[in-house]
Amino acid sequence: MERRRLGAAGPELTVTGLGTAPIGSDLSWAIWWGPQDEADAVAAVHAALDAGAGWIDTAPFYGWGRAEELVGRALAGRRDEVLLLTKCGTLPEPGAVSREDNRPETIRADLEASLRRLRTDYVDLLQIHDVDRSTPIEESWGAVQAAIEEGKVRFGGLSNHPADLVERAHAVAPVTSCQEQLSLLAGPQDPAVLELAPRLGIGLLAWAPLASGFLVDGFDVETLHPDDFRRRSRLREQAPRIGRLRAFAEARGRSLRELAIAWVLAQPGVTAAIVGARNAGEAAAIVDGTDWRLSEADLAELAAS
Repeated sequence: MERRRLGAAGPELTVTGLGTAPIGSDLSWAIWWGPQDEADAVAAVHAALDAGAGWIDTAPFYGWGRAEELVGRALAGRRDEVLLLTKCGTLPEPGAVSREDNRPETIRADLEASLRRLRTDYVDLLQIHDVDRSTPIEESWGAVQAAIEEGKVRFGGLSNHPADLVERAHAVAPVTSCQEQLSLLAGPQDPAVLELAPRLGIGLLAWAPLASGFLVDGFDVETLHPDDFRRRSRLREQAPRIGRLRAFAEARGRSLRELAIAWVLAQPGVTAAIVGARNAGEAAAIVDGTDWRLSEADLAELAAS
């Protein structure tokens, strides 16, 4: 698979990696993807690596540690084959999906817990998961830098942060990456990040490139478990556009999934896409679309669709 440098001085990544939010799914977590078998989750990790994915993105938030524990179990004896990306700062909150706490002491505690669950001495990229406006980003970013100096983290990144906070963090120490929602159906809360990041030499990691499954042929939201969060998704309103995108792909002998990945990888500044999977079959498809180079005419047609 093609590899790209993450930012100006980060590691080289395969253009797709495994996302683990779906395998972290259980009923204790508000963003439930339906029943998840642990053996399937471990098999998904193995299949992604066997298919050529060189990295895994996870977070304490995904099932409140369940995804990290499953990744740690799956990587027994294979840690050296893969780069591990995780996050910090998102905590449980009774009566809510979560709360953000990016104080330095929370970042340190989150990292130590992640290392235990992942069964490793270090992670390759530690990302502040979301915005905590009550803690200055300079303090939070300083804690990430301290972890880098201690050798527990190789590189630092931000996830779902607006351009103003990215700039402030980058003034303290280089930001290696920004992780943002990006697909044919949805973009980041602050689109300015997509322009700012490459200008500052920051890599872009796209989460939900398949729009949580809505950009996969055969996906039918009506067949999901009644409590699956996707039943409540506003993406359901985009059914007409999804139909046009499917027709575009079919006219070129490609799948909707391939189109979704190819489009994300064609966006300026994007290093790689985080592709979620819940079983070995889905994970083996992690390479789909990585060989498709959309033309300028293709991109213009998609923008108008």
